[in-house]
Amino acid sequence: MTETAGALDSLAIDTIRTLSIDAVQKANSGHPGAPMGMAPMAYTLWTRFLRHAPSEPTWPNATAPALGRHAQHAAVLAAYI
Repeated sequence: MTETAGALDSLAIDTIRTLSIDAVQKANSGHPGAPMGMAPMAYTLWTRFLRHAPSEPTWPNATAPALGRHAQHAAVLAAYI
């Protein structure tokens, strides 16, 4: 990975963290710990493994993140990836 790509990855991860903090604060509910801690994992999954085509919701290779009922406190994370 180049230095520029690494800096861009870090900026994206930090942006996800900041948006998560803002969303929890705006909602006046929840805790930003899980989305902040999971931001690097979510970013890596989204950019390197998952496939997404908003214009084709029935696309055969489409995948989307799913959170189990015990991880609902991290649901705000799904909004920013």
